[in-house]
Amino acid sequence: MAVTATRTQAQRAATASAASRRTVSVLGSTGSVGVSTLDLIAREPDRFDLVAITAHKNVKRLIEQARALRPQFAVIGDMLLYDELKAGLEGTGIEIGAGRNAVIEAALRPADWVMAGIVGTAGLAPTLAAVRRGAAVALANKECLVSAGPLFLAEVAKSGSTLLPVDSEHNAIFQVLEADRLHAVDKIILTASGGPFRLTSLDDMAKATPAQAVAHPRWDMGAKISVDSATLFNKGLELIEAAYLFPVGEDRIEIIIHPESIIHSMVAYVDGSVLAQLGAPDMRTPISYALGWPERMQTPCARLNLAEIGALTFSEPDPVRFPALRLARQALKAGGAVPTILNAANEIAVAAFLGGHIGFLGIAGIVEKVLDLGLDNGLPPANLDEIYEIDRIARLKAEDFVQISSR
Repeated sequence: MAVTATRTQAQRAATASAASRRTVSVLGSTGSVGVSTLDLIAREPDRFDLVAITAHKNVKRLIEQARALRPQFAVIGDMLLYDELKAGLEGTGIEIGAGRNAVIEAALRPADWVMAGIVGTAGLAPTLAAVRRGAAVALANKECLVSAGPLFLAEVAKSGSTLLPVDSEHNAIFQVLEADRLHAVDKIILTASGGPFRLTSLDDMAKATPAQAVAHPRWDMGAKISVDSATLFNKGLELIEAAYLFPVGEDRIEIIIHPESIIHSMVAYVDGSVLAQLGAPDMRTPISYALGWPERMQTPCARLNLAEIGALTFSEPDPVRFPALRLARQALKAGGAVPTILNAANEIAVAAFLGGHIGFLGIAGIVEKVLDLGLDNGLPPANLDEIYEIDRIARLKAEDFVQISSR
């Protein structure tokens, strides 16, 4: 059974949205996904009421957002920035909070729709809190499924929460997939841009600098996710996410390189039909689909001119230059806590590369070394504490390998 929204949920949501305004909260409002979400909300102030917004450290932008959009509750994750937030919002009547518990409280506030845009394992607890109260959760946090897939989906099933994928690839699948008829799916095809090193030789990749790795040819993203795109670890993590969101079986999920980033993903059906979602590379398109679901909403995104584009190209990913895809698929097949270990080790390795401590090819090398340690006991983590612990251990092991590699 699919865990994303179905026709029945869409019908209920359509009835509810026709009857009232939608209340929304944005967890991670100062990141790229959060900024895009608030941009869309600001364009239709008569349609949305903003309940809560949160940020980790970017207090100046949080203050600007709160003053402009007037949420009921604004939270900064870093406790040391509480006084600055308080001073910045003095006289507005906006309730403020700081720290991890306040971020979770923001997720628990009674918003119909919650954007889960907090990056990393810091997003697990607040996103899970929103799921447990049955909210519609727009999922932009990869760790929820990569690091805590079985636990997270069990809570979705228990609460009746609605998952709305926001990653452009998963959102594309969501748009063209008949979620309650998975038996008719032949395969799911995730597209990947190939990143900045799509045509780069292995020798030149070994000498790649952080500046080259973050210079994505199509998307404007943060440093970490840009490096993940360059290694294709981002696509490996999306493979794991897709397997949880759309349970057709790992063997029926493929990855193909599509450098134009116009087709965001495809679903092939047993009758030979292939349905694809196309759009300009702008995150506001998938966000708007989740924000307005089950209706579509107007966006300022560029419209496609297919005649101007002229051609769309595709190729198979090179397994030698991009071993991340093999490692991610192995982690997915192994199950248990192995995907958690993969994600944790990759975060440490990417940080080491950005810090100049290891080479670009060392990222996948360190992840593979950590996976080879066999830290997993074969069982999925039963709760967040177990996930945090295996994540901690994997990070420590990865840091050990970074130290060895940088000597």
